[in-house]
Amino acid sequence: MTIAEVSKKYDITADTLRYYERIGLIPPVPRTKSGIRDYDDVSCGWIELMICMRKAGVQIEALIEYVALFHQGDLTIDARKNLLIEQREQLAQRMKAMQVSLDRLNDKIDRYEKGLMVTEKRLQKL
Repeated sequence: MTIAEVSKKYDITADTLRYYERIGLIPPVPRTKSGIRDYDDVSCGWIELMICMRKAGVQIEALIEYVALFHQGDLTIDARKNLLIEQREQLAQRMKAMQVSLDRLNDKIDRYEKGLMVTEKRLQKL
């Protein structure tokens, strides 16, 4: 697939795809004889992983470390697993904090919908 096709398929800009390749988040993409990127299933698999991880809030530095460990081979399996466990824990913490915020917003909306909004004076105590 061309960069334009991959960009459209994954809803990611061509510039971002080039950036991910340049910094090593995805392996070098195979190219045609004329030098045009020709994304294969392996490249697309890496792109899907990176998009998923970025949506989960995983920092680029952690992803670069993960990819570097991957390229070092099977001796780094434990290190990769530990990195993913750490990222999962951070994501779970963010999700918990977001759930608290969502619950608070839902409560406020419910109060408006029921006409039970507390007074400003009472809000200041919260």
